[in-house]
Amino acid sequence: MDQTKIVIHTEYITLGQFLKFASIIDNGGAAKAFLAENRVLVNGEEDNRRGRKLRNGDTVVVLGKSYGIVG
Repeated sequence: MDQTKIVIHTEYITLGQFLKFASIIDNGGAAKAFLAENRVLVNGEEDNRRGRKLRNGDTVVVLGKSYGIVG
């Protein structure tokens, strides 16, 4: 599976911020509903916490697409 790189310039971003930054959702307020309805894998484990901290090296799979966090 090809992986899209998401570059961050801070120590971490939250899963909710990631969804907005990757253009998966339109605004941060949509994160809770999106995570309730869609399966998201963080480093191979299902996670639906919008506050989940994503750091350099983490992998997120959502809607059949893989994203790598690079910081």
